[in-house]
Amino acid sequence: MNATIYRSVDGILETFNSLTGHQQSGITHPVMQSAALTPVLTHPKVSNISKTGMGIIKTVKVHLRHQDKNGVESRSSSGNRQVSSDRLTKRSVDLMELGLAKPRNCHRIVVLGAPKVGKTNILQRFLGKEFEEHYEPTIEDFHRKLFYIGGEAYQIDLLDASSERDFPAKRRLSILTGDTFLLVFSLDDRESFNKVCELLNEIKDAKAKLLKCNLHRVPPVVICGNKADLKAQRVVRQSEVVEGIGEDVTFFETSAKDGTGMEAAFSALATLGRLPDEMIPSRHEMISLFTYQSMCIGRSGRRGSRGLCAPCAAVDPLACRPSFTSDLRLVLKSSTKNNKPERCQIQ
Repeated sequence: MNATIYRSVDGILETFNSLTGHQQSGITHPVMQSAALTPVLTHPKVSNISKTGMGIIKTVKVHLRHQDKNGVESRSSSGNRQVSSDRLTKRSVDLMELGLAKPRNCHRIVVLGAPKVGKTNILQRFLGKEFEEHYEPTIEDFHRKLFYIGGEAYQIDLLDASSERDFPAKRRLSILTGDTFLLVFSLDDRESFNKVCELLNEIKDAKAKLLKCNLHRVPPVVICGNKADLKAQRVVRQSEVVEGIGEDVTFFETSAKDGTGMEAAFSALATLGRLPDEMIPSRHEMISLFTYQSMCIGRSGRRGSRGLCAPCAAVDPLACRPSFTSDLRLVLKSSTKNNKPERCQIQ
């Protein structure tokens, strides 16, 4: 809090003390003042003076809010400059829009698979959260994790497009906007594996038409056979997986519950996306979004800042899925990148 604010609050509280006759020596911090005044304000005999005091306290609160809205820069007790909260975004953070990340450092991972195979818990692992035993159908289908690695900001969007299984055009659009793909099936559910094989072919077909390249080109896909901890219930063997998806597709047996294979799968996603390996959850520190924004704003525009801090990351709790119009524009832009475009076929 600004020293100016301290002085103005102290002055108001001195006035309050003179009115009530309540003296507090040596207490200047507003929180301590408030605590010390509590007995007077809660005394059963409410006088006109105490009502006046309540009015003064309200004035203090309004005064503080007014200064905060005006973006008053604060200084710590040591005199170091801190970032005002008014300069920090109070909505979903888009690093590219804010000019804090290069386009190549903004990446989207599209997650697909049948219901109840563990996609949400795998995503929770990536976001640095704990495994949830109780199953609930996915509601939040979009997540954003922000990294600061080697002096550069990165933005990773995670889109769970599984809820779009009944809307082929929407799912195809989600596939077209993906940079890398995470396909998940359960080792105790053969039908979920068959679904992954279908999705893999759908991704190959959609990307081939968008990029106008060979249909057999392997897209950047990582496939997870989840629930490896349920060995007794396993029905899909590794030989069947290799036969179904081919030897050139990256495959891991994983368990979101006990962490088996998770590090290797996340490392493969980073490699395929040409992203730093420090994006693996065990290789960076989780910090709050407020701290992350403060750090990025403080370092933006500085040169030679590479390596100034250890790899860290924050989850954006306000992240929301971009509109389908935005996604369509993104697809049309990438289709015109290298040659004259044809009409983008979503259907």
